[in-house]
Amino acid sequence: MMSEIIDAKDLKNNPVFGQLSFDNHEQVVFCSDEDTGLKAIIGVHNTTLGPALGGTRMWQYKTEWEALNDVLRLSRGMTYKSAITGLNLGGGKAVIIGDAKTQKNDALMRKFGEFVNSLSGRYITAEDVGMETRDMDVIREVTPHVTGVSEAIGGSGNPSPVTAYGVYMGMKAASKYKFGSDSLEGKKVLVQGVGHVGETLVKHITDEGAQVILNDINEARLEELSKKYNANVVLGNDIYGLDIDIYAPCALGATVNDDSIAKMKAKVIAGAANNQLANELKHGKMLQERGIAYAPDFLINAGGIINVYAEVAGYGKEESIKRTENIYNTTLEIFDLAEKENITTHQAAFNIAQSRIDARKKEQNS
Repeated sequence: MMSEIIDAKDLKNNPVFGQLSFDNHEQVVFCSDEDTGLKAIIGVHNTTLGPALGGTRMWQYKTEWEALNDVLRLSRGMTYKSAITGLNLGGGKAVIIGDAKTQKNDALMRKFGEFVNSLSGRYITAEDVGMETRDMDVIREVTPHVTGVSEAIGGSGNPSPVTAYGVYMGMKAASKYKFGSDSLEGKKVLVQGVGHVGETLVKHITDEGAQVILNDINEARLEELSKKYNANVVLGNDIYGLDIDIYAPCALGATVNDDSIAKMKAKVIAGAANNQLANELKHGKMLQERGIAYAPDFLINAGGIINVYAEVAGYGKEESIKRTENIYNTTLEIFDLAEKENITTHQAAFNIAQSRIDARKKEQNS
């Protein structure tokens, strides 16, 4: 795990291997096409357990360095997500630089699919932020190395509902550990980010009787969902000092940082966002010291990859739900291990995932 600080000069001289998020990635592929305007990066972190499966995110990054950092962090996270949930998959991810609302089209998707195809199955793509099931269908026209395609053409469909169910299971387990009961009835839960996954999570916890507070940059969406689920709304970024029981980050990462932890009144963090800790070591330790129960993101948001893995492994929806439900048990095991060994929950989850990768590597080398 990388931990040293790299200065700006090093980054200019070593923009890939010098990235703080570079963690012995096996392969980083830069994809460019003048005709379609495609600019994409595919990160293959580790293929010890199997092909690197992970979604493609389309986002208007401010800089190429920001895009590279994101794909490196996300692909690394996928390695440990698959490992801890027992899937025979490695970790990979892709980012397309651009505005999904205005720049995405079928030609762009097909060209990206051609780049995925050129990796001959080392990387299998899927849906992520800024992408939809239909986009996966278009990519499927040029490569078989894509999951999350429409059920109508034999796929597993949109993974968001299963992702949300896994987060719900993880939240209940964290509540059981912290509050002594896994019931969310009466708990004040702040859900930050109400996209497909966030909304489904809101439905689950509202049905159980939680008091839900919504936060998102899209005010029209907030108004719509506050009426639909009878939830309160808080606008802006000054949300971390709210008097709540559970914070559920379901948008982009790094919202658990020096500033937010200092203000935080929540006793549990359990959400769908990837890479929630701005600094895994430092902020994991700060949460531990403050007694805030953090359900590791790469564990509890694994429902989506469990769902799309069905297309690779050949199991059905029922098995996907069963495996996702088991996130509850694994989350409790992580809390118990962290307490027993006096380590952070992130470290406990990482250790279990890494031990599985190491064991497979040992088998391969023997």
